[in-house]
Amino acid sequence: MPKKFIKRFSPNPETLKAHPHLKHFGAKLQNPNLWHLNRRSAAGAVAVGLFCAWVPMPFQMLLASIIAMIFCVNLPLSVALVWISNPLTMPPLFYAGYRLGAFILNQPLMDFHFELSYAWIINTLETIAPAMFLGCFIIGCICAFFGYWSFTFFWRYSAAKKWKTRQHSQKR
Repeated sequence: MPKKFIKRFSPNPETLKAHPHLKHFGAKLQNPNLWHLNRRSAAGAVAVGLFCAWVPMPFQMLLASIIAMIFCVNLPLSVALVWISNPLTMPPLFYAGYRLGAFILNQPLMDFHFELSYAWIINTLETIAPAMFLGCFIIGCICAFFGYWSFTFFWRYSAAKKWKTRQHSQKR
């Protein structure tokens, strides 16, 4: 079930390989392991995608694709899972990362109000960014760990259930 479900929503690898913006990756993108879907590659892609979703930076999908190519896990799945952090979910996710980082660094929580200016960005990077980066890194690692093992368990459970159903139907 997970394999069919994921393949139904995955893009065609040949279309992606021919995309003009993706040709910069060259031969690395031609690796068949990036497009193969099995338990290991899918679970690894879940881990990569969940970790990159917690990275507080723009272009998270690019980071997820580079890490997926390094670890040879399913590229489309790892990039798709980055969208857990989208413009609606980013503020609460990164605020949770900030709170955890501030707790670990034993810093008091700071009040801040968003302002679109260079001075505000520099001030924010100096004050709250270290705590936010630390907290997001820790939560990203935890989510990647539990995502990997949860998906592995789900894949094995689904395969065992499918196997049991097949054996039961053959006995009749």
